[in-house]
Amino acid sequence: MTVIDANGLIMGRLASNVAKRLLSGEEIAIVNAENAVISGSKATTLGEYKDSINIGTREFGPYFPKRPDRILKRTVRGMLPYKRARGRDAMANLKVYVGIPADYKDAELTTVDDASMTRLSSIKYVTIGDVSRKLGGKF
Repeated sequence: MTVIDANGLIMGRLASNVAKRLLSGEEIAIVNAENAVISGSKATTLGEYKDSINIGTREFGPYFPKRPDRILKRTVRGMLPYKRARGRDAMANLKVYVGIPADYKDAELTTVDDASMTRLSSIKYVTIGDVSRKLGGKF
């Protein structure tokens, strides 16, 4: 099992890298999901996520999560063929956590070099934890 520390990584780049690795059969756990960043201005990003949440409800329509670990997992799911057996099997190999759980305290944490914040072209970004708090997520 590969344990990836999402602290300071760009969410979209992290998700695409993880999706490729999941499709190849690798088991992945992502820790510190609340510290991953979304590039772009804070106001625009929050507006887009609020629009996603207001589209549907849990009972009728698309449900969009508010917790940072579930937002990241949903982003990875969007990059997988999750309606097919291959994508469902890949999603079963993914675990995402807020913070570092006791099971992974002693594990060697890796990072994804392609997703580091040094690749940002501007200083505008917001963490998933901040977005989640604004949406009402409790973690």
